Amino acid sequence: MGWHEHGNDVFEGCRRFFEPGYRANLLSSWIPSLDGVHDRLQAGGRVADVGCGHGASTMIITEGYPNAAVTGFDYHDDSIAHARDRAQNAGLSDRLHFEVARADGFPGSDYNLVTCFDCLHDMGDPVAVARHVRRTLAEGGAWMIVEPRAGDRVEDNLNPVGRAYYAFSTMLCTPNALSQGGQLALGAQAGQARLRETLTAGGFTRVRRAAETSFNLVLEARP
Repeated sequence: MGWHEHGNDVFEGCRRFFEPGYRANLLSSWIPSLDGVHDRLQAGGRVADVGCGHGASTMIITEGYPNAAVTGFDYHDDSIAHARDRAQNAGLSDRLHFEVARADGFPGSDYNLVTCFDCLHDMGDPVAVARHVRRTLAEGGAWMIVEPRAGDRVEDNLNPVGRAYYAFSTMLCTPNALSQGGQLALGAQAGQARLRETLTAGGFTRVRRAAETSFNLVLEARP
């Protein structure tokens, strides 16, 4: 069952679930934890927020870095329409843009930062996404992947957070990946080791845990 086959309450509910964590951490710790990215975006630069949904993360980046050119991409046209309305209402539409595009084929190049927030594990072919992201990065650019916090072993995830994410994965994440013909359904509890394997298979040679919270892993990937 594809993401686009759900009702709007799922899309709005996901935004409300994740946005408080993004507002608490994205500008204060996650982007500053990336090597040199904060300074580059303060001066300008280009950002692609891939799998942006209703645009919560995209808007936060735009608010925090007024000199940067920020574009949000999502394959779901209704979510993009909603994100555009939210940007308009927030007075950000003059410097924030949203486009309908697949994660393994979004347009543009020379991005100083590409981001994926809680969505890489939903994608049918995350290795193809990694290959495409690598092609779009500027020299010295970085890919920030925010994923649900998970250990590399099942027993590491038998806790309240892990139980919630396993439930989400069963109902939303894995079915969406399978609906896209994916043979690598990462689910919501992939863990850092499996995520690293996925990123390196896509051509990234440097992957590190840049930050973390009780709910998130934040990885920095570079070619």
